[in-house]
Amino acid sequence: MPVNVNVSGDNRKLYIKLLLSTILCTILTLLVSSTIYFVNYRNINLNQVYQTDLENLTQTSREVISMTESAQSLTFQLYRNGNISKLMFYENPDIYDTTAAMRELNNYLNSMPYIASIYVYNPKASYVYIASSPGQNGLMTKDELVDKDILNVLDHFQEFKPFVPIPRTYLKNASSTQKSNVYTYLCYDAIGNDNALNSAVIVNITTDWINKDIGKQQGNEASSSFIIDSKGSTLTGKLPNDAEALTAESAITKQIMSNRGSGYFIDKVGGKKSLISFTAPDSLEWRYIRITPYQTITEKINKIRTTTIYIGISILVAGLLVSWHLSRKLYVPIDRIVTRMKSLESDKRNSLFTLKQDVLRKLLQGQEPITAKKMREKRSELGISFDFQSDYRLILLRIDGFQPFLHRHQDDLHVYKYAIMNISSEIVSQAYQVETVDLGNDCIVLLMNVRTAPLDADQSMLLALLKQIQKAVGELLKISISVTYSPLSSQPQDLIPMHRRIIEASEHRLFLGPGCLISAADHQYPETDDYLFTVEKEKKLIDALMAGKVAEAKKLYSCIIEETRPYPISVFQATLSRLTITLNGVLHTILKNNSLDIPISMQLSKNALAKLETIEEIEAVVFELFDDLKKRLDDKRSMKQDDLIRKINDMIEQHCGNPNLCLNWIADEMDMSPIYLSRVYKQNTMNAVVDVINNMRMNRAKDLLKHSDLPIADIAERIGYTNSSYFYRMFKKNYGVTPTDYRKTGLEPGNQASP
Repeated sequence: MPVNVNVSGDNRKLYIKLLLSTILCTILTLLVSSTIYFVNYRNINLNQVYQTDLENLTQTSREVISMTESAQSLTFQLYRNGNISKLMFYENPDIYDTTAAMRELNNYLNSMPYIASIYVYNPKASYVYIASSPGQNGLMTKDELVDKDILNVLDHFQEFKPFVPIPRTYLKNASSTQKSNVYTYLCYDAIGNDNALNSAVIVNITTDWINKDIGKQQGNEASSSFIIDSKGSTLTGKLPNDAEALTAESAITKQIMSNRGSGYFIDKVGGKKSLISFTAPDSLEWRYIRITPYQTITEKINKIRTTTIYIGISILVAGLLVSWHLSRKLYVPIDRIVTRMKSLESDKRNSLFTLKQDVLRKLLQGQEPITAKKMREKRSELGISFDFQSDYRLILLRIDGFQPFLHRHQDDLHVYKYAIMNISSEIVSQAYQVETVDLGNDCIVLLMNVRTAPLDADQSMLLALLKQIQKAVGELLKISISVTYSPLSSQPQDLIPMHRRIIEASEHRLFLGPGCLISAADHQYPETDDYLFTVEKEKKLIDALMAGKVAEAKKLYSCIIEETRPYPISVFQATLSRLTITLNGVLHTILKNNSLDIPISMQLSKNALAKLETIEEIEAVVFELFDDLKKRLDDKRSMKQDDLIRKINDMIEQHCGNPNLCLNWIADEMDMSPIYLSRVYKQNTMNAVVDVINNMRMNRAKDLLKHSDLPIADIAERIGYTNSSYFYRMFKKNYGVTPTDYRKTGLEPGNQASP
């Protein structure tokens, strides 16, 4: 049967750690060993390439030296040849000697295919004797000679060592633009006091033979090979694309010239990382150089490295997948042991922390004796190292805005308070021995043993640490806290009174606001300080509310509350309680006098106000109640005036035909002052009562004139006019026509024809 194991998050992390440790060790071993092998193989490969290059370049050097020796041997043979020597030492040899000598020269030329041409030079003769194929051949005067550069060499022969190749370029013949690249071997006779040139033999060997040897590379067509002389100048060979990088003044050339032996190094040539191999100077003081792209050399090794990385990744992925399925079964015993150990540790830690908190809480509340031997032993067992015999003080931390905070984080309250305790303990422990106690609700107490320090230094350090606690809790937990600290004491019996004192002093947060720092020593009030409640201001407050003067009532309420600031907090609480009872009575009376309902929201609750933390919050609740009362009274007053206007209009409409209908008659009927009635009506309708009565009567007169045959006198009487003449005057005044004309024409008033 398969084994089902419930793996906790912590144990799952343990499996992952074991798994990753094993796999990562394997991968790390593979990568480290592969890296070591890669570096060694690369160095071995570079050394092998260098050895191969050195062997090829050395072979080329030997061939060049051999060719030089051949040129030297040929020159000596030419000097010893009787026919050719006549050309060198006779000013005007006969035709037979010349022909025989030229035949000998051509024979030497044909027997050595790498020789481009042979010159025999006699400064006293009129001709230069040339054996060449192709190109100029035969007897040439200096003016006819195409290879003018050889004359310059002969004129400065002292500057050249015999049998040291001179790289040159010259035209093959006058009719061609094709140039020939050759190495010139110069042998001359300059015996005499004046050290003048007596004769010379010049052997020109084509550079193609040397370049052909230099180009013999084993499997690396991307390489470049060339020769530099003792001055660092490039003589011949296949130059890289960036030829400027290989001048005599370039860093690469200087590095080669600074080393008298052979060797190699890695540098950039033409923008590419390359291996540069070079030989030691040979007998000609020449060095043979080969440049090979680094990528070409290490291509296969790089493929091996890439393959190794892929193998490592594959092992990692495969190991993760396989171990993921097998880890649970493999580590079932470990899972059980770890789970059990963590459970025991958690139970022990929680139990110890709970017991420790309970003991400290009882000490502060006076439920346990501090100096009793049994209690001292109990504190020692629980790891409470606080010393009540040394200087100590209490710090009270209170969470600001606790009720809203509790509403949002009720389930996590203990976690937040535990975090505050840890942060505070961590900060304060830098300078003090500290114990933390959760007192419930919004309170946390720190018991601090003061270390040896001057009083003023201790005070400044304390304030700095308390501000640091407020800042850290605010930044990390987004919680504002108020802090109250007690004075120093070294007497165990002062603990309980000190605790009560900081609790009372912390209530002054009401006046100081959230995030305040309170010294309990600043709020010690002698019993002789008696507070006298200002009854006169209370009476003025009541009168202002009764008169509807809300702004004045607010000022008086704030003034009464502010007067309690310099006194113990109990004075404020008693004053707040009295004002609450007084205001509830006044509000009840005002609402009752105005026939308004008394809702629950219009009553102040002492318990609700007691939970508020600042004076601003308390005043906000009370002032909102004042504003609500004023709004209700204003609405009531507006409603009464609307009812009054409606009643007046109804009376005018119902009694329009009553001759006695007037402002005074309406006022008498409603038992009100005519002046007040007229003012209210005018303010709300913008019309006078008399004008409304006349308009009502005129409208009814028009209607009767249109739709009835009643005499005009009857119509006047029906609408409330006892005098028909007065009716005539009023009708014509309002409409511009008499009632008779209006009935005859049937025109609306204001639309009659002009006379």
